[in-house]
Amino acid sequence: MKRLISALNVVVILTLSGCGWLGLRDRSNDYLLAEETAVTVVPEGLDNNALGEIYPIPQIPVASVELIEFDVPRPQPASENTFEQMVKIQSLEGRRWVLINISPSEVWPRVRNVLNRNGIPAARADGSKGIIETVWVKFSSDDENSHRFRFQISPGVQIDSAEITALHNQAPRSQEDQAEWPQTSDSDQREQDILSMIANDLAGTENYASVSRLAQDIGGEAKVEVITPEVADPFILAKLSFDRTWASIIYSADRGGFTNIDQNRSEGVIYVNYTEPTTSEPGFFSRWFGGGKDEVLETNYRVLVETVGANVEIRIVGPEGQGLNKAEALRLLKTLRGNMS
Repeated sequence: MKRLISALNVVVILTLSGCGWLGLRDRSNDYLLAEETAVTVVPEGLDNNALGEIYPIPQIPVASVELIEFDVPRPQPASENTFEQMVKIQSLEGRRWVLINISPSEVWPRVRNVLNRNGIPAARADGSKGIIETVWVKFSSDDENSHRFRFQISPGVQIDSAEITALHNQAPRSQEDQAEWPQTSDSDQREQDILSMIANDLAGTENYASVSRLAQDIGGEAKVEVITPEVADPFILAKLSFDRTWASIIYSADRGGFTNIDQNRSEGVIYVNYTEPTTSEPGFFSRWFGGGKDEVLETNYRVLVETVGANVEIRIVGPEGQGLNKAEALRLLKTLRGNMS
């Protein structure tokens, strides 16, 4: 019995003393001492396209709410889009594209691999612009023309997503050198077929571990971002057409705690009710008497959608159009942006 008690005491002492008792330093907080290193400078005359920051540190505005608010905020709810299908073909305003909710840097090598496997290798691949142009190919169903495709991979509206568009060009055989890329596809059916092939291949792939470092900034800047000006109210900046933005906001306004009450497209106003998502279940009496079934939701916020120059700006105000405090407006905008697609 004495030996058993002694062994238990040793175990307790080792547990309380941790690694320090064994002469090992606790490194769990070493990340707090990490310092930012200088960016690698490439000598003049050499190509620096292959270099980039692996973990870039974003700039924080001087007037950022995060610098003046000290209350720990509730975590943002997970986007409803996160749990939807991985790949789908969307169309709007005469455009068609494949939407996939992984980053463009992961999509880039996958698309090139799909084309190579199907005998349509690339004649040009520009990672910085997200453009892949194929060689001229011949189809057994067309004995007179040669065909090629131009693919554009860019960041999607949905967070951590990519959009793939295709442009089809055809030319009489032996006259390919005289062909120029059209504004719209020469054959809408060919465009649809090639996008369907890529979508089906991507949907059937489970491993997306391959990432192109050279194409980490592929396709340019994000199409949608939350802007926090120093003096003005925060807003969502969408580098899209009004029709595309409106459809995306309507889609998002029915998710993540928002309920679409009414809308006026000509004035760019959406009347919504926002309720904080909760996981708590109704109580006994609520279930018994059916509480909440006939509840009528009232507008407690307005979403304003306005065209400004070539972009669209989205703001959230109170039910009567009054401004909100910056922290509240920013929280609601991030929730709204998280479900845009």
